[in-house]
Amino acid sequence: MKKLYIETYGCQMNIADSEIVASILSNQYEITDNSRESDLVLLNTCSVRDNAEQRIRKRLRELKSLKKKNPQLLIGLLGCMAERIKEDLLEQEEALDFIAGPDAYRSLPQLIEGATQGEPSFNLLLSEEETYSEIIPTRYNDNGVSAFIPIMRGCNNFCSYCVVPYTRGRERSRDPESIMEECRNLLGKGYREVTLLGQNVNSYRWKEGEKNFDFADLMAAIAQISPLLRVRFATSHPKDISDKLIQTIADYPNICKYIHLPVQSGSSAVLKRMNRVYDREYYLERIATIKRLIPDCALSTDILSGFCGETEEDHQDTLSIMKEVHYSSAFMFRYSVRGGTKAAETMIDDVPDAVKKRRLEEIIALQQELSLQSNQQDVGKTFEVLVEGVSKRSDLKMFGRNSQNKVCVFPRKEVQVGDYVTVLITKCTAGTLIGELV
Repeated sequence: MKKLYIETYGCQMNIADSEIVASILSNQYEITDNSRESDLVLLNTCSVRDNAEQRIRKRLRELKSLKKKNPQLLIGLLGCMAERIKEDLLEQEEALDFIAGPDAYRSLPQLIEGATQGEPSFNLLLSEEETYSEIIPTRYNDNGVSAFIPIMRGCNNFCSYCVVPYTRGRERSRDPESIMEECRNLLGKGYREVTLLGQNVNSYRWKEGEKNFDFADLMAAIAQISPLLRVRFATSHPKDISDKLIQTIADYPNICKYIHLPVQSGSSAVLKRMNRVYDREYYLERIATIKRLIPDCALSTDILSGFCGETEEDHQDTLSIMKEVHYSSAFMFRYSVRGGTKAAETMIDDVPDAVKKRRLEEIIALQQELSLQSNQQDVGKTFEVLVEGVSKRSDLKMFGRNSQNKVCVFPRKEVQVGDYVTVLITKCTAGTLIGELV
């Protein structure tokens, strides 16, 4: 059988998409982890940040030399970047044979067949219905313990800086029964944790006959499958994190006490320009409700520095909201203009790069302090930890995550991957809890 090599860039959703692609092509190709022995290389791309696109361009140039050594090698580009700049890619990138957008993966066998005839081909049609719900993913690169499950695709939010609604289309949700069946199958295969994925998971909705599921209903239904199955989710939008959802997380021990709630900016004026449809006060009210109903909940976020019109006062508002919420971790970026977005068309990217860089460095430095403080507060506590593997730094250690999504390292002893163990935290770094088995 021919060999398939997949490189995945960007978010967890792209990892899940790559597993779907591997399944669709499983009758023709088997997965390899060596691009040099492959017959087909697929790059599953992200287009949210400019540096992500530049990495893909560089990688395509590298693959061009590999193709010279193996003229039969086919190279395809998948995902958001393919959708965003489709007209340019096939003309500009000589190594590229075909491209497929996020809703076109079922057509990959036909696109590959066309490429073998020497004709560049593409399918970039966006769908209002495609969810790949009946395709069983080929989980070729996970730990056999934790799995990603896409529950919906697309986005209706149209944040002014973001390309996702244009590259992944509008929101559509999977049938809840197909999601729960996938969870049951994973549990039967030994998996002990699922992460429910979507661009905005808490806007999940399913209506069919008497079925009327929102995201809280789905979470509760999955949690009831088995107490051995942990449930996580990503990513939430603050406008949709309801009291019902927060209470559901509090009610079930196997729904992890961790919420990733992107704030993007601490300034209400910047949030308005971003079209985030909430202000600072609303966001902090949601945080207060989470802390009241789930006292042990860890919170993480996304922060975008240097958006159009951001003043020094706006930047200080972001630093202050970080301190007030006290995030355990964060994804932090500089703003870069994305063509086709409202910001690109109607706003001026007027914050100098040097200022963006300095502000981002201050955000990162503060988050490093907050992460360390958060972990220091856990020293002396015990946690139930799901074992995920052997530590990269020592074969004598194992690692896993607690309910709060914090990585814990502890002695190997008789522990097996997939076990739940109790760990007493004895020390920490900003990124890791270190402890002993109890």
